[in-house]
Amino acid sequence: MSESVDKQKEIMEKYDPDSQVRQLSGWLAKVAFILLLAFSVFQLTTSTVYPLPAQILRSVHVGFGLTLIFLLFPATKKNRVKGKIGWYDLVLSALSIGVGLYWPLFYDQIVMRAGDMTQLDFIVGALAVLLVLEATRRAVGIPITVIAILFLAYAYWGRQMPGFLIHRGVDLDTLVQAMFFTTEGILGTPIAVSSTFIFLFLLFGSFLVKTGVGQYFNDLAVALAGKRTGGPAKVAIFSSALQGTISGSSVANVVTSGSFTIPMMKRLGYRREFAGGVEAAASTGGQLMPPIMGAAAFLMIEFIGIDYWTIAKAATIPAILYFTGIWIMTHFEAKRTGLSGLPDEDIPDKKEVFKKLYLLLPILAIVLFLATGVSVMRSALYGIFTVILVGLIREEKFRKIYPIVFGAGFVAHAIYSVAMADSFSIVSSLIAATIATIAVSLFFDGNFKDMIDALVDGARTALGVVAATAAAGIIVGVVTKTGLGLKLANSLVSIADGQVLITLFFTMLAAIVLGMGSPTTANYVITSTIAAPAIILLGIEDLAAHLFVFYFGIIADITPPVALAAFAASGVASSEPIRTGVNAAKLAIAAFIIPYMFVLENQLLMIDTSFVELIWILFTAVSGMIAIGAGLVGYWYRKVEWYERIPAVLGGLTLIYPSTISDVIGISVFVILLGLQFLVKRDMIGKPVVNNRQSSSNA
Repeated sequence: MSESVDKQKEIMEKYDPDSQVRQLSGWLAKVAFILLLAFSVFQLTTSTVYPLPAQILRSVHVGFGLTLIFLLFPATKKNRVKGKIGWYDLVLSALSIGVGLYWPLFYDQIVMRAGDMTQLDFIVGALAVLLVLEATRRAVGIPITVIAILFLAYAYWGRQMPGFLIHRGVDLDTLVQAMFFTTEGILGTPIAVSSTFIFLFLLFGSFLVKTGVGQYFNDLAVALAGKRTGGPAKVAIFSSALQGTISGSSVANVVTSGSFTIPMMKRLGYRREFAGGVEAAASTGGQLMPPIMGAAAFLMIEFIGIDYWTIAKAATIPAILYFTGIWIMTHFEAKRTGLSGLPDEDIPDKKEVFKKLYLLLPILAIVLFLATGVSVMRSALYGIFTVILVGLIREEKFRKIYPIVFGAGFVAHAIYSVAMADSFSIVSSLIAATIATIAVSLFFDGNFKDMIDALVDGARTALGVVAATAAAGIIVGVVTKTGLGLKLANSLVSIADGQVLITLFFTMLAAIVLGMGSPTTANYVITSTIAAPAIILLGIEDLAAHLFVFYFGIIADITPPVALAAFAASGVASSEPIRTGVNAAKLAIAAFIIPYMFVLENQLLMIDTSFVELIWILFTAVSGMIAIGAGLVGYWYRKVEWYERIPAVLGGLTLIYPSTISDVIGISVFVILLGLQFLVKRDMIGKPVVNNRQSSSNA
């Protein structure tokens, strides 16, 4: 068991920058623990009872993040020695505290100066930029740091730029002022979203983990899909889709869920590279699956100016098609190689598993809150309360008294509200009842430690996001100050000669290349400010354009040659990394197709679509994925011959594209190919193409 945990840790540290932290001990460990706890308490307090001006909230948020990054993330990998920290790290942490507190301490003076900087302002602003760049290098990686530096250089040396890139240049004072003393730089939209929506949802995921829901996802997946053909692969798909609601990292999802599913797949007979590819593709898709998508989806709220529920609803059909495609292809691969489901002894008791369905209530509650118009921040807060309440239903000594306490707290608050204020709020009474129940549970069942650990873990998870969004703010600030976004958008449209498909192709390449070295949050910020406007200039819906770059920024994690999620899966599967990446990209083929489809035809995003049209779109799109899966894997009810595979893929593509003509062509091809499966070589139906023992030997 310890070897498995050590291997998980080793893989995480290798492929996930967020995990490359030093192990502190002694008083430094206590300081870090207290700061992490204080970070979460600060965020919860400012989100509920004590809201702060935007600049103060964002500045303190950045200050917390920078201080903790310099304490926890070493300057180099060689310095990741237990208990050791350099004097320069302590200095950088101290400077970060000063930067974080500058806005709160001098808020009135800064506002009164209305953009006029003092020498101290300049020093603090310049220091903030340098600290953000170094923190980003440590916690996120070198690529996004280099990109931010290049953007700053572009702003300063604008007069020396060639061609359409030339601009009048931004002097140093103006650049520093824009970066730290406006809401268009470091303290801009990306950090605004990080300090509100994203942090609270990361806390929600952290609390959810403490309820044991991660292991429950695996148990539920095995109970529902384990006995099916190629069971372990389908378990990986199902559990990874659920894990995506509590993990914002493809690599973290791969390692936690893959450590359970990949060995199962290998034991059953799946090839190593295929097993790793299944887990990588499924884990990466977790960020695409509503209701709780990747952090970049929350940035979309501010960038497009629409509510999160609209974004989640639009992403539903593409996400369904993504996972359906992986499910179908793993099914056909299992049929092709003659792999069955898991043996009975590996399947948990369904009755016992279904008894714990209440663990899914927090996720369902989030959906309900968002669907009924509750704000994203409030939904996250209520979700955290729901998680805590659900956690009390676990096998605890005093759990029978909690419903009584909850009911009593609700009634007491309701009576108090009516008597004292002559008003009644169901939400307020529910919150009061929740707080009373939590207080009682802390006293009786000792849940206090779990709650503190959840707060600390949530803050630790947020550090990489803070650095990424702060660096992204620098990039956005430069784009805003120089007008670079519009220049690049016009240039991209000009190069593509106004052709939508060519523009989309260039945008896809930009998103994938950026995604190879940047987290999805920073990737989305860059592509949404530079590439998405080019798509929008061609008359494409804003939401479709932004979801397009969002999708390809995430899919970069499984796109060779740099496919971090696939490489992490190869570490778990002991497989060849590039082949694992190729298998993952092949399985996730839907992610390379669907974005083009929903940009060209918005019906896939449920925009201006009736219920009947929606059902038909789902039917044709899923049929299309079946045809594409059969064509790529080479198996349906029997082996699919080479002359059938090309029409199968092309017919599938026409079925996914929502139009009458393409549907007629696609259905015709689908019916013909399906008929050939039963009319030609009927004796081969159900027979595997690859011998199971031979396949197993490769595992």
